[in-house]
Amino acid sequence: MLYSYLVRNIPYRYHKPSPQLYRAIPFTPDATLINGLGRYSGGPQSPLTVINVEHGKRYRFRLIGASCDAWFNFTIDGHNMTIIEADGIEVEPVVVDSLPIFAGQRYSVVVAADQPVDNYWIRAFPDRGPQTFDGGLNSAILRYAGAPTNDPTTKQGPYALPFDEGALHPLSDAGAPGIAEPGKADVNINFETGFTAQEQFTMNGVTFVAPPLPVLLQILSGAQHASQLLPSGSVYELPHNKVIEITIPATELKQGGALGGPVSKFLVCGIS
Repeated sequence: MLYSYLVRNIPYRYHKPSPQLYRAIPFTPDATLINGLGRYSGGPQSPLTVINVEHGKRYRFRLIGASCDAWFNFTIDGHNMTIIEADGIEVEPVVVDSLPIFAGQRYSVVVAADQPVDNYWIRAFPDRGPQTFDGGLNSAILRYAGAPTNDPTTKQGPYALPFDEGALHPLSDAGAPGIAEPGKADVNINFETGFTAQEQFTMNGVTFVAPPLPVLLQILSGAQHASQLLPSGSVYELPHNKVIEITIPATELKQGGALGGPVSKFLVCGIS
């Protein structure tokens, strides 16, 4: 039997509001959170997320890179991980002992609880912010049933099975629809990201404004069309059963470009 855990790996936390952060670029996060819990430099020994397992069982970890900019190298002391899914696509099993997870990426990995009963560090090493595991920073805990309820004392590495994205192959490959060339889709949409003087992100010159009620609920009710709830340019209607190509070029180096990449929220609707 395979047991399952969702690990919302891994956002980071800032202790300053965003308007203050934009006056001190680049942004430096204060803490990494795993399933909502984490510690920061100089802070208290606050509780960390604990993943409870039983010896001899296997567990499916669903990993989500919930950050905006940073990426993390995910490891579990003393344990390998078998990748079985990437971004919703089931793949042929690939065994790794470290897994880099970028913003928005999702993986499912199988972890066998086959080590001696103890506590083991789950580590998420960030590419920015406090790059240390001292005091439990950037960490969570894998706890075997019967282990004491204290922080682990395990050591990281050595790592002999690094992740190679080229080794991922889908279990079934039906091929992508359309012509496999840039700009040859049925509909091509380019999102130009920007940043206004009012410190708001834009896409194609439009800033997202939250409607009074959730857009999808309004679509389901049929009372109003989504375009009636948002500013002009916020909704893109897509034809049914067509191939859509979306490009979001980097604009950090342009005047008025979006620092840190595109993070605006826009709705893309497929209308049948």
